[in-house]
Amino acid sequence: MKTIIRSMFIAGAVVMAAGCGSKGAQQAAVEVVDTTPVVAVTKVSVREVPQDATYTSTVQAYVKNNITPQTGGRISVIKADIGDFVTEGQILAEIDKAQLQQAQLQLANQEVELGRLRSLYQAGGLSKSDLDAIELQYNVTKTQVENLLENTVLRSPINGVVTARNYDVGDMCSVSAPIFTVEQIVPVKMLVAISESDYTKVKKGDSVELVADAIPGKTFYGKIKKIYPTIDPATRTFNVEVVVDNNYKTLRPGMFVRATVNFGVNNSVVIPDVAVVKQQGSGERFVYVLNSDGTVTYTKVVLGRRMGTEYEVLEGIEDGATIVTGGQIRLKDGIKVNVNE
Repeated sequence: MKTIIRSMFIAGAVVMAAGCGSKGAQQAAVEVVDTTPVVAVTKVSVREVPQDATYTSTVQAYVKNNITPQTGGRISVIKADIGDFVTEGQILAEIDKAQLQQAQLQLANQEVELGRLRSLYQAGGLSKSDLDAIELQYNVTKTQVENLLENTVLRSPINGVVTARNYDVGDMCSVSAPIFTVEQIVPVKMLVAISESDYTKVKKGDSVELVADAIPGKTFYGKIKKIYPTIDPATRTFNVEVVVDNNYKTLRPGMFVRATVNFGVNNSVVIPDVAVVKQQGSGERFVYVLNSDGTVTYTKVVLGRRMGTEYEVLEGIEDGATIVTGGQIRLKDGIKVNVNE
C-alpha cells in the first residue's frame, strides 16, 4: 500500500513539473517575438520631368470685323451670305448711290471750274488767296466723294468667312447693326488663363498643344504670341494669347479646346505617390527616408507636378535616397525598421 501511494506521489510530481516546464517555454517564446516594423522601400533618382499644364479655352477669330456704313441708307445689292469665304477687298454689299452720284457730279463741276480759274490766275486775273480757297473747296468735296464711295460700296477688309448677315436687299441699314460680320480664321487665336504661379515660366514663342472636343483624335499646335501684364485678383490667373495657323480651317470660333502649355523640363527626384504621408491638420507632406543604420527619418517634402502614380519632388529628398513605400502606419521618426525583401 505504501508502495502504491509513493508511486502516485511521484507521478503527480512529474505531471506538475511537466506543466511548469510548458508554461516557462511559452513565456520564453513570447519574449523572443520581433516587434520591429516591417516596411517596403524603393530607391529614388533624378529624372527629367516635363513642366506642362493643361487649361481650357475657347477658339476665337484672329480678327473680327463688323461691316457697316458710316451713315444709314437703303441696301441695293447683297453679294455675300453666311458661310461664304471672302477675300480682302471683295465687294460685299452696295448702298443706294444717289447721294454718291450727286457728290461726284458736284466734284466734276468743281474740277472744271478749278481748271478754268487756274488759267485765269496764271494770266493774272485772279489772286492767289481766291485760288487757294477754291482749291480747298474742291479738296473737301473730293474727300466727301471718297468717303461716300467707301461707305456705299462695302468691301471686306480681311480674308475671312462671313459669320453674320443682318439685312436683305431693300432694307434700310443703320449704323447700330452691321450688315455683315466677317471673321478671319486663318489663323485663329485663344486666350488661355494660366496660374499666377507659372508667370515667370511663360515666354513668347512657347509651344502649346491643343485638342478640341469637336475634332476627336486630332492635335493642333500653336505658339504664345502675347502675355498679358496683369493678374486677375479674383482667379489668380493671367492671360496669354495663343495663335494657331489653322491653314485647313479646321478650328472654328467658339470651339472648346484644352491647351497644354509646355514650360520646359526640370531635372528632379521622382517618388511613388504611395510614399507620401499627409500630416493631419495641415497641407504639409512627409516621406520616411531609410538611413544606413536601419532607422527612418520623417522628412518634409515639397512636391511639384503629379505624373500618374508619381510625384516630382522640389525639396526634401536627395538623389539616390531610399524611401519607405509601405508600412508607414506603424512608423515614428527615428525608429528602427526591418525591410521586406
